[in-house]
Amino acid sequence: MIEVVSSGPLFESEADLLVVPVFADLTWGPGAEETADRLGPWLDDFLAAREFTGKVGQLVAVPGGDLPYSEVAFVGLGDDTDAEVLRRASGTVGRFAAPYGTVASTLGQVDIDGAIEAVTVGYLLGSYRFDEYRSEPKDTSNDRLELIGAPAEASDAIGRATAVARGVFLARDLVNQPAVDKAPEVLAARALTLNDRIDVEIVDEIEAAERGYGGLLAVGAGATNPPRMVILRYEPEGADASLALVGKGIVFDSGGLSLKPAAMMEAMKTDMAGAASVYGAVQAIADLELPIRVLGVAPLSENMTGGAATRPGDVFTAYRGTTVEVLNTDAEGRLVLADGLGIAVEYEPDLIVDIATLTGAAKISLGPTIGAIFGNGDDAIAAVESAARFSGEPMWTMPLEPSYRSALKSPIADLKNIGDRYGGAITAALFLSEFVDEVPWVHLDVAGPARADKADAYVSAGGTGFGVRTMVELARQMATKV
Repeated sequence: MIEVVSSGPLFESEADLLVVPVFADLTWGPGAEETADRLGPWLDDFLAAREFTGKVGQLVAVPGGDLPYSEVAFVGLGDDTDAEVLRRASGTVGRFAAPYGTVASTLGQVDIDGAIEAVTVGYLLGSYRFDEYRSEPKDTSNDRLELIGAPAEASDAIGRATAVARGVFLARDLVNQPAVDKAPEVLAARALTLNDRIDVEIVDEIEAAERGYGGLLAVGAGATNPPRMVILRYEPEGADASLALVGKGIVFDSGGLSLKPAAMMEAMKTDMAGAASVYGAVQAIADLELPIRVLGVAPLSENMTGGAATRPGDVFTAYRGTTVEVLNTDAEGRLVLADGLGIAVEYEPDLIVDIATLTGAAKISLGPTIGAIFGNGDDAIAAVESAARFSGEPMWTMPLEPSYRSALKSPIADLKNIGDRYGGAITAALFLSEFVDEVPWVHLDVAGPARADKADAYVSAGGTGFGVRTMVELARQMATKV
């Protein structure tokens, strides 16, 4: 990962690229006016020719001339700069800066709360590349970011941001891997490489049957690669607050016997993004040594079409006894989550959060970049909303409409796994709510933002790691309130 450090005054260090901020209407940000003066009067005409005015998202690079920097990049922050604008601008710089060995920047001097942390995490996330399967990986020389004029105490903010970015990187890497290389057993073993402070329990298919993980086994019945239940425990001494995180881990989703069209399978290696985000969040929480007990649950399975596959009309018994009639085998994520939520309830946490690429209905409702929030209590929802706002991950709270519960009635079991055609994200959330008892609970449906077709600012193409930052911030806020 790129090293991020504090550095001295503007013109007393050397780097391959200097980055300075510019606000709307060409209003110079920290370090920009001095840099422009040293470059000379030609700069005004150069920027005008490229219609650079400091709008959000703009970036123009020029030769460094006599400055101790090979090149200078001016990046636009617009006229209403907040932490997310700064984060996104830094992400744009992080993507742009790949060919430059060392980058120095005054972005951390922008006068907003949390500037250092926002710049660091945005830059690191923007620099992300997944080249594991390329025969000729793209050249990435950048290995150092210097934050000009950052105070000595900025090292704490840099450390926090770096830990969070590492968690997001982990989630992105796992999501981007082809399904052939992350069978449930393989992905489960990856949990053993996380922070040493995390206790890892891996439950195989034999023990899953003994424990009664009926949803996990029903989904994995048609797959050659058997399922796994991964249980992560981070329990620092003296911690009072507790949080349970449950992530959907369908490592490939063919739809089962309710087979998806071929085109809809192309991205289904990413259907374990919820589990990947739980891995990343628990790792970051442990790296940061946050004083909160955390349970991470990742039910891992393939949803395939083998001869033993669950059939429409079959009934299984979920962990803790609820029976479910499966009418559509492509509504499988909620089945493995039923078991995962049951495990979380037994942990008796202050709050359960599950995260899943659960329904196309959520993506239709909110588009490709906004996650849906459902929950069983105002305080639980407010806590997640606060963490999401701080982190810059866009989410919108949706209604858990109780009158829709009737759509899940089965004539032969306690529940059926699908509702009516309309309100699919709501009925899916209502299904999950049946497995949390009275424990405060929030469900994040991230079918849209968990993956992206193209890179934008700090969001990478492919797996985005969406939810990691929110869950880590939620843990931080819960730990500090006790």
